[in-house]
Amino acid sequence: MSGGTRLENANPLIFQRSGERLLTATDEDEDVADPIDDREIFDLIRSINDPEHPLSLEELNVVEQMRVNVKDEESTVSVEFTPTIPHCSMATLIGLSIKVKLLRSLPDRFKIDVHITPGTHASEDAVNKQLADKERVAAALENSQLLEVVNQCLSTRTI
Repeated sequence: MSGGTRLENANPLIFQRSGERLLTATDEDEDVADPIDDREIFDLIRSINDPEHPLSLEELNVVEQMRVNVKDEESTVSVEFTPTIPHCSMATLIGLSIKVKLLRSLPDRFKIDVHITPGTHASEDAVNKQLADKERVAAALENSQLLEVVNQCLSTRTI
């Protein structure tokens, strides 16, 4: 959360967090092949902190499990996220935070696509283009100040 600056969305709607995933004996058995699924990806990104509010992306309904699509056999992960307002200046940072969390968490074989839910942001094409460009993402992560903000979004907080 930025200190001393005016909030773009001072009164965001807050949504109920979904329950924790129940683990089965098969989930915990290391000898059983366990493909990565939509819920596993959602569990990775749901607790990412919003850069502007002391809330998670799940609590702001920026990420939802139904907007996560995993094809484990094709090694693809696609995540749509919905900014809280159509002119959200934090959209690129939110998308970058989701992408970085997945890059750090998933095996290298996965192709990760993070984009804005169609029709929910004024600059969705520009933001999506930035998030899809590997060189831009790499350059952004070389910026120590931006990386610090991303790491703050990814840090765990008590709920």
